[in-house]
This record gives sequence, structure tokens and C-alpha cells, in this order.
Amino acid sequence: MPYQWTTQQDKPCQQMRLWPHQSLPARGFAAFILTTFTLILIPTMALLGTVLLWGLLPFVLMAVAGMYFALQHNHKSRLIEEVLTLDGSSAHLVHRTPKGEVKEWQCNRYWTQVMKYERDGPVPQYVTLRGEGREVEIGAFLSEEERVELYDDLQRSLQREA
Repeated sequence: MPYQWTTQQDKPCQQMRLWPHQSLPARGFAAFILTTFTLILIPTMALLGTVLLWGLLPFVLMAVAGMYFALQHNHKSRLIEEVLTLDGSSAHLVHRTPKGEVKEWQCNRYWTQVMKYERDGPVPQYVTLRGEGREVEIGAFLSEEERVELYDDLQRSLQREA
């Protein structure tokens, strides 16, 4: 599950950290690029010692470089993090975008409502927090099943007294 609740012993507050799946770790990334390069080079082995190899080599390198940069871009776009802090009287959400921008939302915990839009949101089972005249999304990058579970967790946590 790409979110985790933590409670602090010295303070009466709960904190939930959400992040998107990172299905390709650094080691897998390196193995994929190396495997791709090797598999592309296998057909060119017959061209060793010919001038034709030098004509194909730039295109092989461009294909591998294109794959590398596409995967790097995908990894950087997944650097999203959301932190929801619930203390005795308030709910505070901090959303960090891949570009490093920070968006914050705060509301009295008593007035905070968790909303779930089964089909009306940009994604199925869209979960939002509503309060202080604003409605903010939370966990939009999670899978549909994870958003349903997140909704239930948020409902339980907000009803609990801190």
C-alpha cells in the first residue's frame, strides 16, 4: 500500500504519508537498459567488421538513449508526495508536486469531510477532503482499490478523537 500512518508518542497526532507506486527501482532500471542495449546489439553482430555497422550504430545508440530518457522522465514525474496531519483540532494536508511546488490546505478537524465520487471525478473512486470552503483531492495517483481503502481509513481516522 503506497501510504502509511504514523503516530507520534509525544504528541497526540496522526500523520499519513502518500506516494505513487515506483514499480521500477534503480537496479531494475539499470538491468532494463543493459538488457535492451544487449538485445538490440545481437542482430548487429553479423555486421562486425563492415562499414554498415557504423551506419547502424548511431541509430542503436539513439534508441537506447531514447529509452533511458523516457524512463528517467517517468521516474521524475512520479516524485509526488502528500502528507496529511491530523491533530486534536485540525487537519493539515501538504502536497508536493514533481517540480517541488508545495500546496497546503488546513481545516478544523471537526468540520473536515471526506468525500468519494464513484464516477463523477477525474478518476473512478475519486477521494477529496472538504472544509474551510475548499475541496482538495487526496491520493488521486493511487489505484481504484487503494482509493476505496484510503476513503475508509480517512473516515475512521477523522471520526476518532485525538
